[in-house]
Formats: sequence, structure tokens, C-alpha cells
Amino acid sequence: MLRLGDISGNPYIGVYCAASEDFAVVSDTTDPKAVKELAQTLGVEIIRTIIGGATIVGSLVAMNSSGVVVTNFAEQHEIAKFPKELRITKMEEKLNAAGNNVLVSDKAALVNPGVSDKTMKRLRDTLGVEVQRGRVAGIETVGSACIATSKGVVCHPRTSEDELRWLSELFKVPASVATLNYGTPYLGACAVANSKGAYVGSRSTPIELGRLEDALGLY
Repeated sequence: MLRLGDISGNPYIGVYCAASEDFAVVSDTTDPKAVKELAQTLGVEIIRTIIGGATIVGSLVAMNSSGVVVTNFAEQHEIAKFPKELRITKMEEKLNAAGNNVLVSDKAALVNPGVSDKTMKRLRDTLGVEVQRGRVAGIETVGSACIATSKGVVCHPRTSEDELRWLSELFKVPASVATLNYGTPYLGACAVANSKGAYVGSRSTPIELGRLEDALGLY
């Protein structure tokens, strides 16, 4: 399922929300209409919490079905809102905006090349998948540049053919390019998705939606 929407009047959904196959996390100030639409579109349970006192939880959280990675300034009472069955770790370093710096699905993860060896180990242990460092289209904040699910990866439009092949091998799904929100190249900032659906910024065009639907196999 595909649905257009906004969070707090903003079409950059991925800045305000992170999602996996079973859960989506948004701030506790998110309007009820968006919460309901997210739950229906992605087929998930909604977790409502701020992270480090901030509402931009999509930029600060990366998650898959096994675990959650949060910024190092997340408070314990905020983390406590996540289900106990999920492993949780903090990015204890300068590159701590997990949602921007980690691209993850249930099959693999790609992280900012500046992430430390210690953090790489913690990510592998928490997310339970292969984790590699890398850039996409010259961009180090790979979580903001791409969206990855267990059906596909969709990337910044300047992603090269060699990079697409590499991403396809890493994530074990087809990889392609697109834009959202009327030409915005940072896909991860514009939408959240899983294998069941995508909640997409309201400025996205029908052509952009069609490309996203094809890329992520949302039929």
C-alpha cells in the first residue's frame, strides 16, 4: 500500500518517523491522523516517544525486526517505550544520528564510512545482519539518501550502476533510483517503508510514486 501524507504539516516523513516490519516510531506529539495512516499503510504497531527530547525521531533512530539503534543522547525513559523483545543500542560517537547514518533492512545494513569499529560490532550484534561501511552517490549519510526493505532498495538519483549492483548484492534485493517530494533526491528523508507499504511525503508526484512502488515491490 502507498499513501501520501505529512507529519506535523511536513512532507519529510523520514525525518519524523522510522519503521520496521512490525513497528513504526514517531514522536508523542504526532497528530492522530498521521499515526492512524502510518499504522494502516505499513501494517505496524506505533511507538510514540521523543528521542533526546527531539521530535525528529526518524533522523535519530534506525531499526529492523531484530533491533533498534538510537542516538547517544536518547534518555532511558524514552528508550523504555520500545518493545522489550527488540535489542537496543546507542551510537556512542560523533556520528550519532542513527537514522541518517544507518541504512538497514532485515537483510543487511550500510553505514556512514566514518563509523568506528566498536560501533560496527554493536550494530551487527543489535541488528543481526551483515553491516558494511560505504557511500551512495558520494553521500555518507546513507540513511537519508536511500530506503531499504526486504523487497528492494531505492536510492539517490546520482547513484551509479556499479553502486546499484553492489547494494543489490549487499541487501539481496533489486536496487534502483528515484526521487520523491517533487524531485527531492534524499529518499530516506521523504518516506518510510517496509515490505507491506510506504508512507510518502505529500509533495510526491504520481510518477515518483510509480517508481517507488516498482522499486520496493509494493503491488
